[in-house]
Amino acid sequence: MMLPPVSRLLTLAGGLPLVFALALGSSSPGLAQTPGSSAKPSAPGNPSPVKPDDVVLTQDSGLLSIQGGQRLLTEADKAVSAQNYDLAVKKLQEARQVFNQLSNFYQDLAASFSGIDNRIADVQRRKALETAQMRDQATYQLALVHRAQNQPELAVPLLIQIIRSQQPTRELGKKSYQQLLELGFVEAPFPSNQGSQPAPSPTTLK
Repeated sequence: MMLPPVSRLLTLAGGLPLVFALALGSSSPGLAQTPGSSAKPSAPGNPSPVKPDDVVLTQDSGLLSIQGGQRLLTEADKAVSAQNYDLAVKKLQEARQVFNQLSNFYQDLAASFSGIDNRIADVQRRKALETAQMRDQATYQLALVHRAQNQPELAVPLLIQIIRSQQPTRELGKKSYQQLLELGFVEAPFPSNQGSQPAPSPTTLK
């Protein structure tokens, strides 16, 4: 699902989404020639036709990929361990944006192939759910970092977005609601019979 804008933190300076801003400033085309293929120079005005096997999308090394988002999460974890919370926020914002865009793209593909090729639609739908889960995990980590920075006004909107996405009964939804309870934004515990629990340190990132 498309996340609504929460704050200026979700975009880079100038208001451009992260991935597209990076794409404008990148000199790498994101396409690589496969090993063993030979490219012959073509005469001016007479370009050679591109064969399907001549190019591949470098998903493993590109930013707009699950692997690219996971690398950002790893960098965020290292920043948290070093208590460099500003860097952790930056990396988590980037990872969140990458996973959100991936989820939206996979949803679009699933909708496009629905009723035409249900096998492809089902695969893309599963990828959309997988990347949406990764986005919500990154969002939860980002909210915890904001708590560690004593910035609850930035954590609360993120936690509410997670609850809307995950539903209150799922694990991540429950954890997000518990954070809202500890911040004093809500008063009633959920589930109602869980009793009182000691609040963990806001710097404990899980």
